[in-house]
Amino acid sequence: MTIHKTVFPLQRTAPFREWSPVIHYAKSQKLEQGKLAPRRIYNFELLYVSQGEAATIMNGRRYELSTGHLIFLPSGVLHQNEVVSPGGTRFLGIHFDFFGELDIHTEYDMIVGDAAPGLDRFATEAVPDVFPPLSQQVVYTPTLACVALMEQLVNEFTMRPLGYELACKALMLNILAHLLRLPHSRSHAFSSQHAIRLQELAEEIERHPSAAWTNAMIAERLDLSLDHAAKLFRELVGRPPGEYVASIRHREARKLLRETDMSIEEIGDAVGYSGIHYFSRQFRKHEGVSASEYRKLSQVL
Repeated sequence: MTIHKTVFPLQRTAPFREWSPVIHYAKSQKLEQGKLAPRRIYNFELLYVSQGEAATIMNGRRYELSTGHLIFLPSGVLHQNEVVSPGGTRFLGIHFDFFGELDIHTEYDMIVGDAAPGLDRFATEAVPDVFPPLSQQVVYTPTLACVALMEQLVNEFTMRPLGYELACKALMLNILAHLLRLPHSRSHAFSSQHAIRLQELAEEIERHPSAAWTNAMIAERLDLSLDHAAKLFRELVGRPPGEYVASIRHREARKLLRETDMSIEEIGDAVGYSGIHYFSRQFRKHEGVSASEYRKLSQVL
């Protein structure tokens, strides 16, 4: 199917103090192989491929997306997403506007229907003075620190603890800052001879969080001193090695609690915590509620 170019250039140069993003929808989900229906949205979407392959046709161009890629879908632009992987693709999607200008109550309020929409209903893209607009590049490879922020936002929006709106706004501003800085910081980050190996190691930690990761092991894998390895790791990932490992384990534990019937003890073992009591303490420390309470709340919501 050919998608014709339909662009509504609603942009506004605004200082950062005027930015006030509101999250309309945030979710992690797996979709099966196939093309989704063409659509236009009233707000903006960050669509991140966390596992598998996908594609988006927009403005007459096909964008190929692999694991770790993010595409910025602008307001009012006709596009069509496709799940390419035969086994399905897992996405993380965040719908938002920059200035809190839209009144959206349900998921369906975000999608433009068959009737011709009024241009005043489309959200406006914020254009900073010091960076080009996000819509200029469209496809990004966010840092692991940025991905961690997106996952935290999805968790806040899903669980909706008291004050989650404020937390989501703060997280979204941080995410936007990360993405806007990418073209400037990426060339410097990858100038290091160790950066590619470090990136591969961080991705291995994500795939195998239950391994016995230690600062000493990470330094040995990189053939660096403890201090130098920790410094480079923090520069690329955005947090120290131990803190990063803990965040990956906690993210995986949340996922298993939401999506499986595994026991609390089995989940603790699966993410690298030996002993149910230690896992329970660590989970409560990060989440503020016990693992069993988190599972109940996620099933209700």
